Amino acid sequence: MSNTQDRIVQPVSVGSVRVGSGCPLALIAGPCVIESREHTLRLAESIRKIAQAAGLPLIFKASYDKANRSSIDSFRGPGIDEGLRILAEVKSKVGLPVTSDIHGPGEAKPAGEVLDVVQIPAFLCRQTDLLVAAGGTGKPVNVKKGQFMAPRQMKLAVQKVTEAGASGALLTERGTFFGYGRLVVDMTAIPTMARFAPVVFDATHSCQLPGEGGSQSGGQRDMVPALARAGIAAGAHALFLEVHDNPAQAKSDPATVWPLDQLAALLDACRRVFDAGPR
Repeated sequence: MSNTQDRIVQPVSVGSVRVGSGCPLALIAGPCVIESREHTLRLAESIRKIAQAAGLPLIFKASYDKANRSSIDSFRGPGIDEGLRILAEVKSKVGLPVTSDIHGPGEAKPAGEVLDVVQIPAFLCRQTDLLVAAGGTGKPVNVKKGQFMAPRQMKLAVQKVTEAGASGALLTERGTFFGYGRLVVDMTAIPTMARFAPVVFDATHSCQLPGEGGSQSGGQRDMVPALARAGIAAGAHALFLEVHDNPAQAKSDPATVWPLDQLAALLDACRRVFDAGPR
């Protein structure tokens, strides 16, 4: 088995976007879940224009199925077939690389035919069969660090996907459980995981209050800017934001999705922090 901790971490190519040391700050952004074809395409185009104006290369994110929901009645999305068709349209019509979550090994092959980077949800980051299937697509794989995982343990996830054939790995920090219904972010996780792979900081999920919204997760959206700036200052190579044009009506994570009309100001602040730091 390769010694992942000792290898030189190279930037990862996601379509036309390069993520890693020596590259511009990248943005992974989009709605939590695909709500409709029209909404997804419209939001992708809006985010593309804002990211371009801020000078940030963009990877569009939207989940075709939110399998981890608080309630059986929660909206999950259009499913894999329709969802991948919509994401393929984002690629062809808006011109963006795309990503989405997979939840079982059987999803990896069809998802890998469309997605530019395959994403592994945090709760599933130890599922070996899922990680191996994702790596077997040959695409880069973004593994979100489990809320229950120590950052140093994520080198094993990198080994699983890269040895299965992934063209690269990203690791995403999104907070750690602190008792019931609370997440905290240990910023030392970012330089720790950067020994193994380029690191993404998920500012919106890090502000969640899991299970505190009754039938859905609560959250502290007002803390997104502070955490985003801190994560970038700590060395993150990319920023992950779930964005919505009407957060109160979002069908998933309405307490934490970032408002589209406030995105430009947030990206400008984050880019300035990134530019000020040593890279």
